[in-house]
Amino acid sequence: MSLNTFAPRASFLQPKDLPQLSKNASVIVIGAGAFGGWTALSLLRKGLHVTLIDAWGPGNSRSSSGDETRVIRSTYGANEFYFDLNVRALQLWKENEKRWGKKLFLNTGVLWFCYEEKTPLVDDSIPFTAKHSMPYTYLTSDELKRRFPQINTNDIHHAYLDSYGGYLKARESCQAVNEAFIKEGGKYIQSFVTPGKIQSGIQQEVFLSDGSSRQADVYLFACGSWLGQLFPEELANKITCTKQEVYYFGVPKDQSRVYDSLPVWVDVDGSDFYYGIPGNTERGFKIGVDRRGENFDPTHGDRTYNPDVLAHARAFISHRFPGLKNAPLLESRVCPYENSPDGNFIFEKHPDAGNIIFLGGGSGHGFKHGPALGEWVGDVLV
Repeated sequence: MSLNTFAPRASFLQPKDLPQLSKNASVIVIGAGAFGGWTALSLLRKGLHVTLIDAWGPGNSRSSSGDETRVIRSTYGANEFYFDLNVRALQLWKENEKRWGKKLFLNTGVLWFCYEEKTPLVDDSIPFTAKHSMPYTYLTSDELKRRFPQINTNDIHHAYLDSYGGYLKARESCQAVNEAFIKEGGKYIQSFVTPGKIQSGIQQEVFLSDGSSRQADVYLFACGSWLGQLFPEELANKITCTKQEVYYFGVPKDQSRVYDSLPVWVDVDGSDFYYGIPGNTERGFKIGVDRRGENFDPTHGDRTYNPDVLAHARAFISHRFPGLKNAPLLESRVCPYENSPDGNFIFEKHPDAGNIIFLGGGSGHGFKHGPALGEWVGDVLV
């Protein structure tokens, strides 16, 4: 959940030279995470023949789309494009969870802790909230304290409550999308993929780890942190992977309901941007570190926490939530961020192959946009 304010690139808003697919075209999508899974489903629903391939399966522990939960929020400062994209995504999340009979979106709201009178990251989104009839509630420090007494508000100037946001069930969502894809006629294969040779501006095939190969009219690579490794010449300097740590702390036994009922929260301190997702299926009080971590190998990287990063997070949580000062650490996770240079999503063709498409650059904020991004990619290609 990256909190930088990004400006969409012109090439993202107006993609050029991408293949135009007929209804009976065949597509292989590599990567069953938030981007690949939703795009595969979108293309399938448009009548294409779609094969979805993933090395370890949808929502696996190595992926950027793994773990239990992800924040869904529209706030992007003055960036209206991502605000609008999230509004559409929210509609699609609700429509599909109803279609599948699965609860995937939890409308707990999102609290933004603002240190200064002016906080552009939030303030500049206010006109868009009015446009979409999704107003935020302004809370003074005293009002915040009255409503949520477990929060230390001494250094908070004010807060905004976005009552339309909340969190998504991440791993379960990826699996639900994959189940729907298969049920609706898509073909899913669990295998590692190696790109094939490019001849006369076209990739002929991809190779699977069982030694077989697959052919299609178009190959869409949406494999997150692995994009830079699969295409080192084209993407090694465009996609970098960092180690982002997530912790689950145990709440006091006599106040578990109080802490579990808190909204999602974001601390806009201008540096660490800690965020939290309390209470999901009693897993504990989740806190995530959004400040970019060390470089990380998504395949071989060890998923254990850095003691210094944990100590810093403990100091913060002891300050912001005094009742959790000595809270035990129940679990820790690593969320690999697949960062693009400017934080924007990447949607473009391979420079030397007209039938290879890159879709990535989630940069820590992409998960929530999955259904809307997949829909938009499908509209562009078909």
